[in-house]
Amino acid sequence: MSVSDPIADMLTRIRNAVAIGQPNVAMPSSKVKVEIAKIMKEEGFIEGFEIVDGEIVGQKMLRVKIKYIGERRERKPVFNSLVRVSRPGRRVYTKKQDIPWVLSGMGIAILSTPKGVMTGQRARQLGVGGEILCKVW
Repeated sequence: MSVSDPIADMLTRIRNAVAIGQPNVAMPSSKVKVEIAKIMKEEGFIEGFEIVDGEIVGQKMLRVKIKYIGERRERKPVFNSLVRVSRPGRRVYTKKQDIPWVLSGMGIAILSTPKGVMTGQRARQLGVGGEILCKVW
């Protein structure tokens, strides 16, 4: 099945897995998805991720392990929301001085810049702007 917005598909799969309390979620892998998962792991929003061989020959799958707090019935995910900002129909770009703060620094904005995919804070340090892919808090 062809997906017109693979990043939105990734975020939706993670949100759906959280809604039913799944510990893992799998999706087709890509370089951008792996970079987003790497940032989310570094920032402590997920426990980890791995790239595994898919059922279709030659297709790699990205398996994300979701991070929860608490015991069985009271457990809650570490993040409250995953929001896709830039979409194929409406790209959202930002200058280095206009990079948004997410919940006054409690969340992160993930940007695609000329120097790679990174958090908004890292982009401010490097002095680069780019496309705002998503916000996590």
